[in-house]
Amino acid sequence: MKLKTAGLALLTLALVAIPGWASYDNGPINGTTDAWTINFGYVVSDTFPGFGGSVTGFSFGVWEFPGDTMSSVDWSITSGENGGTVYGSGTAGGRNLTDRFISTNQYGYDIDTITVTGLNVATTNGATYWLNLQNASVPSGDPVYWDENSGQGCSSYGCPSQASESAIGTIASEAFTINTGCCGTPEPGSVLLFGTGVLGFAGLLRRKLKL
Repeated sequence: MKLKTAGLALLTLALVAIPGWASYDNGPINGTTDAWTINFGYVVSDTFPGFGGSVTGFSFGVWEFPGDTMSSVDWSITSGENGGTVYGSGTAGGRNLTDRFISTNQYGYDIDTITVTGLNVATTNGATYWLNLQNASVPSGDPVYWDENSGQGCSSYGCPSQASESAIGTIASEAFTINTGCCGTPEPGSVLLFGTGVLGFAGLLRRKLKL
């Protein structure tokens, strides 16, 4: 009995000590439905929740003309859609930007994942932020489009995101992931799943060890 009590106490302490998962995933790249121009003067904006850590980078899905590879993109994190308070902004390029080819869609566009690193933008837990992308550059000078996924498949707290395009206003949300440094408040669903998994594992141990 004492061993059972001690085991449950340790599990409780472990759950309390779980650090916050600090990331936001608005769902996987769709690549087949629609996409929005993020150069030629157009700006596309999507929301994400703050987790109390600092944004260290982000990734997003794009449609590009065959053979194009993105060399840079302007980004900003603000309190409003492409406006309000600017918490961080810059041009990502060089070693802080990678373009990975995934596939070619039914329209002949290359579907790529763009990853941006090297950021340090502080966020407040519970606040809403906007990621704005514009002035994407490829050597050919062709248009670049941010993949629309309408938040399908998203699993993070606060998703799907709200989204807008500078010329027309509200649109369906895009495929992107925000990476932040530890730690914020754990996502409720993640904590529940983690706790269920740990307790289930504990049950197996009790059966095996006859505790």
